[in-house]
Amino acid sequence: MNRSEITLRRVALASTALLALTLAGCSDDNGDFDVSSQIGPDPVLPEPSQSLVPDLKVAEVVGWGADKTPDVIDGFTISAYARDLANPRTVHTLPNGDVLVVQSKAPPGKPVERPKDVIRGFIMSIASGGGGGGKPTNLITLLRDPDRDGTVDERHDLLTDLNSPFGLAFVDDTLYVAAADAVLAYDYQLGQNEITTPPRVLTPLPGGPINHHWTKDLALSPDGRFLYASVGSNSNAGERGLEAEKGRAAIWQIDRETGASRVYASGLRNPNGLAFNPDSGALWTVVNERDELGPNLVPDYMTSVQDGAFYGWPWSYYGQHVDPRLHPPRPDMVEQAIKPDYALSSHVAALGLAFSTGMAMPEGYANGAFVGNRGSWNRSQFNGYKVLYVPFENGRPSGDPTDVVTGFLDAEAEEAHGRPVGVGFDGTGALLIADDAGNTVWRVAAEGATPLAEPIGTDQMPPGSAVAEQQAATDEAVEGTPAPADGTTAPAAASTSPAPAEGITPAPTGTDAPPPPAEDPAVAPTPEAPANTGDGTLAPPTPSQTDVPATAPEGGVQDASPPPAPTQP
Repeated sequence: MNRSEITLRRVALASTALLALTLAGCSDDNGDFDVSSQIGPDPVLPEPSQSLVPDLKVAEVVGWGADKTPDVIDGFTISAYARDLANPRTVHTLPNGDVLVVQSKAPPGKPVERPKDVIRGFIMSIASGGGGGGKPTNLITLLRDPDRDGTVDERHDLLTDLNSPFGLAFVDDTLYVAAADAVLAYDYQLGQNEITTPPRVLTPLPGGPINHHWTKDLALSPDGRFLYASVGSNSNAGERGLEAEKGRAAIWQIDRETGASRVYASGLRNPNGLAFNPDSGALWTVVNERDELGPNLVPDYMTSVQDGAFYGWPWSYYGQHVDPRLHPPRPDMVEQAIKPDYALSSHVAALGLAFSTGMAMPEGYANGAFVGNRGSWNRSQFNGYKVLYVPFENGRPSGDPTDVVTGFLDAEAEEAHGRPVGVGFDGTGALLIADDAGNTVWRVAAEGATPLAEPIGTDQMPPGSAVAEQQAATDEAVEGTPAPADGTTAPAAASTSPAPAEGITPAPTGTDAPPPPAEDPAVAPTPEAPANTGDGTLAPPTPSQTDVPATAPEGGVQDASPPPAPTQP
């Protein structure tokens, strides 16, 4: 981008921000609000506030100079693992140490229905950067470091021309790709540099015609039987009606063999960063909460995910705090909303999650979670734009976070060099960060660290972890189930679901059991298992989507007839 283009964009940005402030009128910027008070299990939640135009403050992306990198705290070093990418969103390590980088952009055609959508769209286009300098995106690139010295020696485009991919999983010579409207399965042998055979559709996912939150992450269960897919909402707070939300704001469970699927947990506005905790076996996720309730509502969060649980969206936030914009109210839904485990503060845009157990991290960072915070827009003061570490103990968060990687943001100049999204670990055990606006994958290594003896894939439980030992014992108990030579997990003979989160009591059964809780009207019926066409042809999105015109906030979500209850696959 030349100097005149940058100047014009800054003038336009300043004019838009001034217009927003003028229209917002009496909006309180809460510039003195302590964002650290919203980090942890019991965040401070101020009263909600609304204005004609939401609080806005974004940093224009200017990119990285040739020798500039993010900053790391003492004890770590940082280097560029791969540059010149086009919107890198997630990183995924295979059992042989090869790293896959998913690069993607939003699918086209999202409707603009309100004046504020125009302003927000313009602001977000500036905040997202140059998109790889015009390079092709929507592809998966393989990065190979055969001598395991932390430097990429080979780079190959494994798959191209995909439909806005995001999440990956690999098991049994199959690479699973979560695109914007389906989970696809590709035959893949470790070491291949290109995939040329067409995929099969494992299961469709909610897609168009709106597809507001299009990023769909994947996680493989420790027993290898199920995939878990995150599906974000089609709106901020249900303003498009429940028909547009069928199957959304949820995490799906997908049977890897049959493609049969069901909604595993709901009420999660925009979940991403799915990962299994190696100590507890519980599924965890980071969630982007709703906007436009003020600069300090609602905190994004990290939480364990319980089978059948409802987390509040859109009727309530952070447990049972009622969103005043929702009509008619649903006290029955609010009553069953579960409070998340750990708040990350408001509008940080938490998108990446990776557990450090078994990796080459120093003491103090060897048993916890790294979280990628892409950065705020709906605040009058910047928040996020960093990678932090949350310590864990006995499978739960156990202390205050540490800002490990910063320097993405120059707050004084209101410029961003990049914005961190997905996080993971390479084959040596060093932290990787996908910087989608800076078009770079960064590698963060502990000073003097000894590389892992063998690579550990993203889908594997690290040797010695509680879950790995439990799975090994299960495999030994299953007659005729030898341990895989490459360290990948073999499917168990019976279903293994993630462990229940602490503090949640399973529902009683039998004649004394209370009536079931109210069904989430946005939960979709279980789709039929898709036919295995073998050519990658997509069926119509399931569940079907209805392009419901947006309504004013006071006319937001309308009730709907409850769908049939989902069944176990």
